[in-house]
Amino acid sequence: MTALTAAQIVGLAAHYVPEAGCACSALKCAGWESLPATFDASLLRRVGQTNNRDPYDEPTLEEHHPQGTRYDAADAPIALGHFPYNRCEIWQCANCARPLLRYTEYGGYYVDQRIRELNAALVVDTAATLD
Repeated sequence: MTALTAAQIVGLAAHYVPEAGCACSALKCAGWESLPATFDASLLRRVGQTNNRDPYDEPTLEEHHPQGTRYDAADAPIALGHFPYNRCEIWQCANCARPLLRYTEYGGYYVDQRIRELNAALVVDTAATLD
């Protein structure tokens, strides 16, 4: 899978124009949410990932919230070098090209597909600032 640059990621979101009535509008995911089991995920197509990491290198679990936001907040920064953005795939609606971020949350007793709309105004390229 191709890792997209921060500029490419912002470009996907910046050029998206919402389409009224599209089936993906059922996803209300300004902040991280579980992908509803009732949503037809075949309406989405994978277009890339947020990083090109070594499969043997464990990315950080540190989050980035300089303004005191929380993980699931609609205004939380999309910090590409920090969790969970450093583990995301980028998807688009096959119909209207709405860009979405997805990753799998692995809990002690569950696996949860998480999804968030890609908002260009919130993208921060923090990958270069990590050790």
